[in-house]
Amino acid sequence: MSDQAKMRVLLLESIHPDAVSRLEAAGYEVESVRNALDESELIARIPGVHLLGIRSKTKVTAKVLEAADSLVAIGAFCIGTDQIDLTAASANGVAVFNAPFSNTRSVVELAIAEIISMTRRLTEKNTLMHAGVWDKSADGAHEIRGRRLGIVGYGNIGTQLSVLAENLGMYVSFYDTADKLALSNAHRCASLEELLETSDVVTLHVDGRPGNAGFFGAEQFKRMREGALFLNLSRGIVVDHVALRQALESGHVAGAAVDVFPTEPKGRGDEFVSELRGLPNVILTPHIGGSTEEAQSDIGGFVANKLTAFVEEGNTTLSVNLPGVALPEQAGQSRIGHVHINTPGVLAQVNSILAEHHVNVEGQLLSTRGEYGYLITDIGGGFSSEVLDQLRAMEQTVRLRVLS
Repeated sequence: MSDQAKMRVLLLESIHPDAVSRLEAAGYEVESVRNALDESELIARIPGVHLLGIRSKTKVTAKVLEAADSLVAIGAFCIGTDQIDLTAASANGVAVFNAPFSNTRSVVELAIAEIISMTRRLTEKNTLMHAGVWDKSADGAHEIRGRRLGIVGYGNIGTQLSVLAENLGMYVSFYDTADKLALSNAHRCASLEELLETSDVVTLHVDGRPGNAGFFGAEQFKRMREGALFLNLSRGIVVDHVALRQALESGHVAGAAVDVFPTEPKGRGDEFVSELRGLPNVILTPHIGGSTEEAQSDIGGFVANKLTAFVEEGNTTLSVNLPGVALPEQAGQSRIGHVHINTPGVLAQVNSILAEHHVNVEGQLLSTRGEYGYLITDIGGGFSSEVLDQLRAMEQTVRLRVLS
Protein backbone atom coordinates (compact mmCIF):
# COMPACT_ATOMS: atom_id res chain seq x y z
CA MET A 1 0.00 0.00 0.00
CA SER A 2 1.39 3.38 -0.96
CA ASP A 3 0.63 4.94 2.44
CA GLN A 4 2.05 2.13 4.61
CA ALA A 5 3.41 4.59 7.18
CA LYS A 6 -0.15 5.64 7.96
CA MET A 7 -1.45 2.12 8.47
CA ARG A 8 -3.40 1.81 11.73
CA VAL A 9 -3.56 -1.54 13.51
CA LEU A 10 -5.96 -2.47 16.31
CA LEU A 11 -5.08 -5.62 18.27
CA LEU A 12 -7.58 -6.97 20.82
CA GLU A 13 -7.50 -9.65 23.53
CA SER A 14 -3.87 -9.28 24.65
CA ILE A 15 -2.24 -10.51 21.45
CA HIS A 16 1.40 -11.50 21.97
CA PRO A 17 4.04 -8.72 21.94
CA ASP A 18 5.82 -10.47 19.06
CA ALA A 19 2.92 -9.44 16.82
CA VAL A 20 3.17 -5.86 18.00
CA SER A 21 6.92 -5.79 17.36
CA ARG A 22 6.55 -7.26 13.87
CA LEU A 23 3.85 -4.80 12.84
CA GLU A 24 5.66 -1.81 14.32
CA ALA A 25 8.82 -2.89 12.48
CA ALA A 26 6.80 -2.61 9.27
CA GLY A 27 6.09 1.02 10.10
CA TYR A 28 2.50 0.60 11.24
CA GLU A 29 0.83 2.45 14.11
CA VAL A 30 -0.26 -0.28 16.56
CA GLU A 31 -2.79 -0.06 19.39
CA SER A 32 -3.04 -3.14 21.62
CA VAL A 33 -6.07 -3.64 23.89
CA ARG A 34 -6.19 -6.18 26.72
CA ASN A 35 -9.82 -7.34 26.47
CA ALA A 36 -12.32 -8.27 23.78
CA LEU A 37 -14.79 -5.69 22.49
CA ASP A 38 -18.49 -6.28 21.95
CA GLU A 39 -20.16 -5.34 18.68
CA SER A 40 -21.09 -1.76 19.62
CA GLU A 41 -17.64 -1.08 21.08
CA LEU A 42 -15.91 -2.43 17.99
CA ILE A 43 -18.17 -0.45 15.66
CA ALA A 44 -17.11 2.69 17.51
CA ARG A 45 -13.39 1.82 17.31
CA ILE A 46 -13.11 0.36 13.79
CA PRO A 47 -13.31 3.51 11.59
CA GLY A 48 -9.84 4.43 10.32
CA VAL A 49 -8.39 1.00 11.23
CA HIS A 50 -6.60 -0.81 8.39
CA LEU A 51 -5.66 -4.07 10.16
CA LEU A 52 -7.66 -5.73 12.93
CA GLY A 53 -6.26 -8.48 15.14
CA ILE A 54 -8.52 -10.60 17.36
CA ARG A 55 -8.62 -13.92 19.14
CA SER A 56 -11.69 -16.06 19.84
CA LYS A 57 -13.92 -13.78 21.93
CA THR A 58 -14.35 -10.76 19.64
CA LYS A 59 -17.12 -11.11 17.05
CA VAL A 60 -16.52 -9.39 13.72
CA THR A 61 -20.06 -9.15 12.38
CA ALA A 62 -21.47 -7.75 9.14
CA LYS A 63 -22.36 -4.56 11.06
CA VAL A 64 -18.76 -4.17 12.20
CA LEU A 65 -17.50 -4.64 8.64
CA GLU A 66 -20.04 -2.12 7.38
CA ALA A 67 -18.61 0.45 9.81
CA ALA A 68 -15.02 -0.38 8.81
CA ASP A 69 -14.23 2.35 6.29
CA SER A 70 -10.51 1.54 5.93
CA LEU A 71 -10.16 -2.14 6.84
CA VAL A 72 -7.81 -4.13 4.59
CA ALA A 73 -7.38 -7.40 6.51
CA ILE A 74 -8.29 -9.25 9.70
CA GLY A 75 -5.90 -11.48 11.61
CA ALA A 76 -7.41 -14.20 13.80
CA PHE A 77 -4.58 -14.95 16.23
CA CYS A 78 -5.97 -18.45 16.87
CA ILE A 79 -7.18 -21.45 14.88
CA GLY A 80 -10.91 -20.77 14.60
CA THR A 81 -12.48 -18.10 12.39
CA ASP A 82 -16.17 -18.74 13.08
CA GLN A 83 -16.21 -15.50 15.13
CA ILE A 84 -15.76 -13.60 11.86
CA ASP A 85 -18.49 -13.13 9.24
CA LEU A 86 -16.36 -14.46 6.39
CA THR A 87 -19.08 -13.90 3.78
CA ALA A 88 -19.29 -10.20 4.66
CA ALA A 89 -15.49 -9.93 4.78
CA SER A 90 -15.18 -11.37 1.27
CA ALA A 91 -17.95 -9.11 -0.01
CA ASN A 92 -15.92 -6.14 1.23
CA GLY A 93 -12.64 -7.42 -0.17
CA VAL A 94 -11.19 -7.84 3.33
CA ALA A 95 -8.71 -10.72 3.61
CA VAL A 96 -8.83 -12.94 6.70
CA PHE A 97 -5.86 -14.91 8.03
CA ASN A 98 -5.53 -17.29 10.97
CA ALA A 99 -2.96 -19.60 12.57
CA PRO A 100 -4.11 -23.12 11.67
CA PHE A 101 -1.05 -24.93 13.04
CA SER A 102 0.72 -22.77 15.62
CA ASN A 103 -1.03 -23.84 18.82
CA THR A 104 -2.01 -27.43 17.99
CA ARG A 105 0.74 -28.89 20.17
CA SER A 106 -0.38 -26.82 23.16
CA VAL A 107 -3.99 -28.00 22.82
CA VAL A 108 -2.89 -31.62 22.44
CA GLU A 109 -0.64 -31.51 25.50
CA LEU A 110 -3.48 -30.09 27.62
CA ALA A 111 -5.80 -32.85 26.41
CA ILE A 112 -3.24 -35.53 27.30
CA ALA A 113 -2.66 -33.98 30.73
CA GLU A 114 -6.38 -33.88 31.44
CA ILE A 115 -6.95 -37.45 30.28
CA ILE A 116 -4.23 -38.66 32.66
CA SER A 117 -5.48 -36.44 35.49
CA MET A 118 -9.05 -37.73 35.24
CA THR A 119 -8.04 -41.35 34.74
CA ARG A 120 -5.88 -41.18 37.89
CA ARG A 121 -8.49 -39.02 39.72
CA LEU A 122 -5.80 -36.47 40.49
CA THR A 123 -8.19 -33.53 40.87
CA GLU A 124 -10.20 -35.35 43.54
CA LYS A 125 -7.05 -36.42 45.39
CA ASN A 126 -5.70 -32.87 45.22
CA THR A 127 -8.90 -31.39 46.65
CA LEU A 128 -8.90 -33.87 49.54
CA MET A 129 -5.24 -33.18 50.34
CA HIS A 130 -5.88 -29.42 50.50
CA ALA A 131 -8.73 -30.20 52.90
CA GLY A 132 -6.33 -32.20 55.07
CA VAL A 133 -7.64 -35.62 54.07
CA TRP A 134 -5.10 -38.40 53.39
CA ASP A 135 -6.90 -40.79 51.00
CA LYS A 136 -4.22 -43.21 49.83
CA SER A 137 -6.18 -45.63 47.67
CA ALA A 138 -6.07 -47.09 44.16
CA ASP A 139 -9.87 -47.27 43.90
CA GLY A 140 -11.05 -45.85 40.57
CA ALA A 141 -7.53 -44.92 39.43
CA HIS A 142 -6.30 -46.40 36.16
CA GLU A 143 -3.50 -46.25 33.63
CA ILE A 144 -4.38 -44.76 30.24
CA ARG A 145 -2.40 -47.53 28.56
CA GLY A 146 -4.78 -49.99 26.93
CA ARG A 147 -7.79 -47.66 27.09
CA ARG A 148 -9.57 -46.43 23.94
CA LEU A 149 -9.58 -42.75 23.03
CA GLY A 150 -12.38 -41.58 20.73
CA ILE A 151 -11.54 -38.39 18.80
CA VAL A 152 -14.43 -36.47 17.25
CA GLY A 153 -12.91 -34.25 14.54
CA TYR A 154 -9.72 -35.53 12.90
CA GLY A 155 -8.12 -32.27 11.82
CA ASN A 156 -4.78 -30.72 12.76
CA ILE A 157 -5.35 -31.17 16.49
CA GLY A 158 -7.17 -34.50 16.31
CA THR A 159 -4.49 -36.16 14.20
CA GLN A 160 -1.64 -34.95 16.42
CA LEU A 161 -3.50 -36.11 19.52
CA SER A 162 -4.05 -39.47 17.82
CA VAL A 163 -0.32 -40.01 17.34
CA LEU A 164 0.68 -38.97 20.88
CA ALA A 165 -2.07 -41.04 22.48
CA GLU A 166 -0.93 -44.15 20.60
CA ASN A 167 2.64 -43.49 21.73
CA LEU A 168 1.33 -43.58 25.31
CA GLY A 169 -0.24 -46.98 24.70
CA MET A 170 -3.84 -45.97 24.03
CA TYR A 171 -6.01 -47.38 21.28
CA VAL A 172 -7.47 -44.64 19.08
CA SER A 173 -10.75 -44.33 17.21
CA PHE A 174 -11.90 -41.26 15.34
CA TYR A 175 -14.95 -39.91 13.58
CA ASP A 176 -15.00 -37.10 11.04
CA THR A 177 -17.61 -36.06 8.48
CA ALA A 178 -14.80 -35.53 5.94
CA ASP A 179 -12.83 -38.39 4.41
CA LYS A 180 -9.63 -38.42 6.50
CA LEU A 181 -6.65 -40.76 6.32
CA ALA A 182 -6.14 -42.72 9.53
CA LEU A 183 -2.65 -42.28 11.00
CA SER A 184 -0.74 -45.23 12.43
CA ASN A 185 -3.21 -47.75 13.89
CA ALA A 186 -6.12 -45.37 14.44
CA HIS A 187 -9.54 -46.84 13.62
CA ARG A 188 -11.98 -44.77 11.59
CA CYS A 189 -15.54 -45.15 12.91
CA ALA A 190 -18.38 -45.32 10.41
CA SER A 191 -20.61 -43.26 12.71
CA LEU A 192 -20.45 -41.08 15.78
CA GLU A 193 -22.58 -43.65 17.58
CA GLU A 194 -19.94 -46.34 17.01
CA LEU A 195 -17.26 -44.10 18.51
CA LEU A 196 -19.34 -43.20 21.56
CA GLU A 197 -20.30 -46.79 22.31
CA THR A 198 -16.73 -48.12 22.14
CA SER A 199 -14.55 -45.36 23.68
CA ASP A 200 -13.32 -45.00 27.25
CA VAL A 201 -12.51 -41.33 26.63
CA VAL A 202 -14.32 -39.03 24.17
CA THR A 203 -12.71 -35.76 23.11
CA LEU A 204 -14.18 -33.10 20.79
CA HIS A 205 -12.09 -31.21 18.25
CA VAL A 206 -14.66 -29.70 15.90
CA ASP A 207 -15.11 -26.13 14.67
CA GLY A 208 -17.69 -23.61 15.84
CA ARG A 209 -19.72 -23.18 12.67
CA PRO A 210 -23.41 -22.45 13.41
CA GLY A 211 -24.43 -25.93 12.25
CA ASN A 212 -22.39 -27.44 15.10
CA ALA A 213 -24.28 -25.56 17.84
CA GLY A 214 -25.73 -28.09 20.28
CA PHE A 215 -24.03 -30.90 18.36
CA PHE A 216 -23.30 -32.88 21.54
CA GLY A 217 -26.20 -33.22 23.98
CA ALA A 218 -28.22 -35.63 26.10
CA GLU A 219 -28.58 -38.22 23.35
CA GLN A 220 -24.81 -38.34 22.74
CA PHE A 221 -23.96 -38.53 26.46
CA LYS A 222 -26.45 -41.39 26.82
CA ARG A 223 -24.68 -43.24 23.97
CA MET A 224 -21.31 -43.02 25.76
CA ARG A 225 -20.05 -46.03 27.69
CA GLU A 226 -20.88 -46.15 31.40
CA GLY A 227 -18.01 -44.52 33.31
CA ALA A 228 -16.39 -42.91 30.25
CA LEU A 229 -14.61 -39.56 30.36
CA PHE A 230 -15.45 -36.50 28.24
CA LEU A 231 -13.33 -33.58 27.00
CA ASN A 232 -14.19 -30.45 25.02
CA LEU A 233 -11.31 -28.20 23.95
CA SER A 234 -12.95 -27.01 20.72
CA ARG A 235 -15.87 -24.54 20.92
CA GLY A 236 -18.30 -23.95 23.78
CA ILE A 237 -21.44 -23.84 21.66
CA VAL A 238 -21.10 -27.45 20.48
CA VAL A 239 -21.95 -28.97 23.90
CA ASP A 240 -25.15 -28.82 25.96
CA HIS A 241 -23.71 -28.11 29.41
CA VAL A 242 -26.99 -28.82 31.22
CA ALA A 243 -27.01 -32.30 29.69
CA LEU A 244 -23.35 -32.75 30.60
CA ARG A 245 -24.01 -31.84 34.23
CA GLN A 246 -26.87 -34.35 34.38
CA ALA A 247 -24.66 -37.08 32.90
CA LEU A 248 -21.95 -36.31 35.45
CA GLU A 249 -24.30 -36.17 38.44
CA SER A 250 -25.89 -39.48 37.46
CA GLY A 251 -22.44 -41.09 37.24
CA HIS A 252 -22.95 -42.20 33.65
CA VAL A 253 -20.05 -39.94 32.68
CA ALA A 254 -17.27 -40.39 35.23
CA GLY A 255 -15.47 -37.12 34.60
CA ALA A 256 -15.10 -34.19 32.23
CA ALA A 257 -12.55 -31.60 31.23
CA VAL A 258 -13.92 -28.43 29.61
CA ASP A 259 -11.86 -25.52 28.29
CA VAL A 260 -14.48 -23.67 26.22
CA PHE A 261 -17.93 -22.35 27.10
CA PRO A 262 -21.01 -21.00 25.30
CA THR A 263 -20.60 -17.65 27.05
CA GLU A 264 -17.20 -16.56 28.29
CA PRO A 265 -16.08 -13.51 30.30
CA LYS A 266 -14.58 -10.68 28.26
CA GLY A 267 -11.40 -10.37 30.31
CA ARG A 268 -9.25 -11.66 33.15
CA GLY A 269 -10.81 -11.26 36.59
CA ASP A 270 -14.41 -11.18 35.36
CA GLU A 271 -16.83 -13.65 36.96
CA PHE A 272 -17.14 -17.02 35.27
CA VAL A 273 -20.66 -18.51 35.30
CA SER A 274 -21.31 -22.12 34.31
CA GLU A 275 -23.59 -25.08 35.09
CA LEU A 276 -20.42 -27.11 35.59
CA ARG A 277 -19.02 -25.19 38.55
CA GLY A 278 -18.80 -27.08 41.82
CA LEU A 279 -18.62 -30.60 40.43
CA PRO A 280 -15.71 -32.55 41.95
CA ASN A 281 -15.07 -34.71 38.88
CA VAL A 282 -14.76 -31.84 36.42
CA ILE A 283 -11.65 -29.94 35.30
CA LEU A 284 -12.54 -26.39 34.21
CA THR A 285 -9.96 -24.21 32.45
CA PRO A 286 -10.45 -20.65 31.09
CA HIS A 287 -10.05 -21.28 27.33
CA ILE A 288 -6.31 -21.85 27.63
CA GLY A 289 -5.89 -24.77 25.23
CA GLY A 290 -3.57 -22.76 23.01
CA SER A 291 -2.36 -20.41 25.73
CA THR A 292 1.26 -21.34 26.17
CA GLU A 293 4.02 -18.79 25.75
CA GLU A 294 5.48 -20.83 22.92
CA ALA A 295 2.19 -21.05 21.02
CA GLN A 296 1.22 -17.42 21.48
CA SER A 297 4.65 -16.22 20.36
CA ASP A 298 4.47 -18.40 17.27
CA ILE A 299 0.91 -17.28 16.50
CA GLY A 300 1.87 -13.63 16.96
CA GLY A 301 4.70 -13.82 14.47
CA PHE A 302 2.86 -16.07 12.00
CA VAL A 303 -0.32 -14.00 11.66
CA ALA A 304 1.53 -10.67 11.75
CA ASN A 305 3.72 -11.87 8.87
CA LYS A 306 0.61 -12.88 6.90
CA LEU A 307 -0.92 -9.44 7.42
CA THR A 308 2.20 -7.55 6.35
CA ALA A 309 2.69 -9.81 3.32
CA PHE A 310 -0.85 -9.03 2.22
CA VAL A 311 -0.48 -5.29 2.76
CA GLU A 312 2.89 -4.99 1.05
CA GLU A 313 2.80 -7.74 -1.61
CA GLY A 314 -0.88 -8.64 -1.96
CA ASN A 315 0.03 -12.20 -0.91
CA THR A 316 -3.08 -14.20 0.08
CA THR A 317 -1.42 -17.58 0.72
CA LEU A 318 -3.38 -19.40 3.47
CA SER A 319 -6.10 -16.74 3.49
CA VAL A 320 -9.27 -18.18 4.99
CA ASN A 321 -11.69 -16.40 2.65
CA LEU A 322 -9.88 -15.17 -0.48
CA PRO A 323 -8.20 -17.20 -3.24
CA GLY A 324 -4.52 -17.91 -2.54
CA VAL A 325 -2.23 -15.85 -4.79
CA ALA A 326 1.49 -15.13 -4.35
CA LEU A 327 3.47 -13.38 -7.08
CA PRO A 328 7.20 -12.69 -6.53
CA GLU A 329 8.00 -9.00 -6.35
CA GLN A 330 10.24 -7.34 -8.91
CA ALA A 331 11.93 -4.01 -8.29
CA GLY A 332 10.78 -0.94 -10.14
CA GLN A 333 7.25 -2.13 -10.84
CA SER A 334 3.81 -1.12 -9.63
CA ARG A 335 1.43 -3.77 -8.32
CA ILE A 336 -2.37 -3.78 -8.34
CA GLY A 337 -4.52 -6.21 -6.34
CA HIS A 338 -8.03 -6.78 -7.65
CA VAL A 339 -10.72 -8.68 -5.71
CA HIS A 340 -13.69 -9.36 -7.97
CA ILE A 341 -16.80 -11.43 -8.50
CA ASN A 342 -15.82 -14.66 -10.21
CA THR A 343 -17.44 -14.37 -13.64
CA PRO A 344 -16.07 -15.20 -17.11
CA GLY A 345 -14.10 -12.50 -18.89
CA VAL A 346 -12.76 -10.50 -15.93
CA LEU A 347 -9.10 -11.03 -16.85
CA ALA A 348 -9.77 -10.07 -20.48
CA GLN A 349 -11.59 -6.93 -19.37
CA VAL A 350 -8.79 -5.88 -17.03
CA ASN A 351 -6.17 -6.39 -19.71
CA SER A 352 -8.30 -4.55 -22.26
CA ILE A 353 -8.38 -1.50 -20.00
CA LEU A 354 -4.62 -1.69 -19.46
CA ALA A 355 -3.94 -2.11 -23.20
CA GLU A 356 -6.22 0.80 -24.04
CA HIS A 357 -4.00 3.06 -21.93
CA HIS A 358 -0.76 1.49 -23.22
CA VAL A 359 0.07 0.00 -19.82
CA ASN A 360 2.66 -2.79 -20.02
CA VAL A 361 1.93 -5.90 -17.92
CA GLU A 362 5.14 -7.42 -16.51
CA GLY A 363 3.55 -10.18 -14.42
CA GLN A 364 0.07 -11.41 -13.63
CA LEU A 365 -1.53 -14.14 -11.53
CA LEU A 366 -5.22 -14.96 -11.05
CA SER A 367 -6.93 -17.44 -8.75
CA THR A 368 -10.56 -18.06 -7.90
CA ARG A 369 -12.42 -19.58 -4.96
CA GLY A 370 -16.16 -19.99 -5.21
CA GLU A 371 -17.85 -16.65 -5.71
CA TYR A 372 -14.67 -14.55 -5.72
CA GLY A 373 -11.52 -14.13 -7.75
CA TYR A 374 -8.26 -12.38 -6.89
CA LEU A 375 -5.88 -10.95 -9.48
CA ILE A 376 -2.40 -9.50 -8.97
CA THR A 377 -0.98 -7.46 -11.85
CA ASP A 378 2.57 -6.06 -11.99
CA ILE A 379 2.97 -3.04 -14.24
CA GLY A 380 6.15 -1.63 -15.76
CA GLY A 381 6.22 2.16 -15.97
CA GLY A 382 3.54 4.58 -14.87
CA PHE A 383 -0.20 4.66 -15.31
CA SER A 384 -2.87 7.31 -14.98
CA SER A 385 -5.59 7.64 -12.37
CA GLU A 386 -8.04 7.04 -15.21
CA VAL A 387 -6.81 3.43 -15.40
CA LEU A 388 -7.66 2.90 -11.72
CA ASP A 389 -11.01 4.63 -12.14
CA GLN A 390 -11.96 2.30 -14.98
CA LEU A 391 -10.83 -0.80 -13.09
CA ARG A 392 -12.83 0.26 -10.03
CA ALA A 393 -15.85 0.96 -12.22
CA MET A 394 -15.94 -2.60 -13.54
CA GLU A 395 -19.20 -4.31 -12.61
CA GLN A 396 -17.33 -7.28 -11.09
CA THR A 397 -14.90 -5.23 -8.96
CA VAL A 398 -15.18 -5.76 -5.21
CA ARG A 399 -12.00 -3.95 -4.22
CA LEU A 400 -8.94 -2.53 -5.95
CA ARG A 401 -5.69 -1.81 -4.12
CA VAL A 402 -2.52 -0.17 -5.40
CA LEU A 403 0.25 -1.91 -3.48
CA SER A 404 3.32 -0.11 -4.79
